[in-house]
Amino acid sequence: MGEVKTFHSFLDKVDERLGDGLERVLCAHHGRRLRGLGWGEVLEPGGDRFGGRAPVREGNRVEVLIDGEESLPAIADAIRRAKSHVHIANWHASADFRLTREPGAPTLRELLAETAARGVDVRVLVWAGPPVPAFQPTRGLARSEQRKLTEGTNVRCVLDARERTLHCHHEKLVVVDDAVAFVGGVDFTALEGDRHDSPDHPPRPIGWHDLVSRLHGPVVADVAEHFRRRWTEVAGEDLPKPDVPEPAGGSRVQLLRTVPNDTYDFTPKGEFTILDAYLRALRSARRLVYLENQFLWSPEIAEVLLGKLCDPPDDRFRVVLLLPRKPSNGADTTRGQLGRLLDADDGNNRLLAATISAHDGGSAAPVYVHAKLGIVDDEWLTVGSANLNEHSLFNDTEVNIATDDRELVRATRLRLWSEHLGRPEAELDTDPADVVDNLWRPLAQEQADRERRGEPRTHRLVLLPGVSRRAGRLQGPLRGLLVDG
Repeated sequence: MGEVKTFHSFLDKVDERLGDGLERVLCAHHGRRLRGLGWGEVLEPGGDRFGGRAPVREGNRVEVLIDGEESLPAIADAIRRAKSHVHIANWHASADFRLTREPGAPTLRELLAETAARGVDVRVLVWAGPPVPAFQPTRGLARSEQRKLTEGTNVRCVLDARERTLHCHHEKLVVVDDAVAFVGGVDFTALEGDRHDSPDHPPRPIGWHDLVSRLHGPVVADVAEHFRRRWTEVAGEDLPKPDVPEPAGGSRVQLLRTVPNDTYDFTPKGEFTILDAYLRALRSARRLVYLENQFLWSPEIAEVLLGKLCDPPDDRFRVVLLLPRKPSNGADTTRGQLGRLLDADDGNNRLLAATISAHDGGSAAPVYVHAKLGIVDDEWLTVGSANLNEHSLFNDTEVNIATDDRELVRATRLRLWSEHLGRPEAELDTDPADVVDNLWRPLAQEQADRERRGEPRTHRLVLLPGVSRRAGRLQGPLRGLLVDG
């Protein structure tokens, strides 16, 4: 038995060393690629937290809509009120998807067809699917849904096949009349998971935690222009440049994008402002980093967090990660990155990695964390479609927004922490380090202990399992090199 354990320990060490070496190669590859495209400064330290190459728009109103119960009806209502046009870009859209669960709620096809029948221009731009049917949505499924949306309606739906090999069009946005825009992580499909859920996360086969931003003000024109440029190239239809809305609030907002190089003529060298914004914000962190994400695989992101944990900027510096128990591939949760971060924390309890579940006291089911949110020091927030992996930061089309509206950032964090901790916001309105140390960690640890003993869980929060570096350290950068040309 001891020999077997020693052998596995040896394999772990080999995996770790090889993984570390391959990760250095991957990061060097990313650096060469960005420098060759004129984006090399993204990886250089320094710069303001809220800046970079994405324009900053003044005078906006931003609302963060939490979970499908809040976001999907808001989108449906905006579509019903459309007077000129509805523009949708998404990973995939199912014609039979219903944006609300109210009795008699229309399907997506019915909602869009009724809107188009009123003389409103409805345009839908979705990914065409992978060239080979290796994963969902296949090209056959994408074409089938396209037909369902368009046949017998005035809806226009175009499939975009300009993806990089093994990558996709992943952004999720809606623009209505160039007056309101939605940018977030919610897809209009039940493919791979039911997007309808509430902050209560009642027991169901699998819950779904997600976020969408609703935007009013000048930044809406940036979202509309992004859609216009993609649509013009893919559909071959010229659309007028959007008018810039009047100021609608006091928030400064950036539209952030990942547009891979050699994909569109409108930006042949690509755009990597999501990576730029994350790195700027995380480097500037002094007291708190709070991330909700489907994946934590990016070595560039991990390296910044490692540096912060090894040399904390403040004794009360904390990093809280909310991740799914397993990402969509069902394999190692973080490709070894979480193990590295825990090693760097070295038992100082500055880092907490947790996940959430739905339970009724007798049984528990996972809640899939599909949100893509970053908060730094209650002074910077981003939300959108981008995961923290090489797909979203380098190779898929993605759209996020970022703001430095401190009141909004703090209010959003408190709402989310209230949801996850099951406590009123007023109880959490104190130093984040105290909340992490006195609520997040004890609750998550207690539930992990109960789970380990085979006892029923009593709270939705639990420490993230599967933090071993084994297999993940080699697997992550190897896959990154294979898929990132």
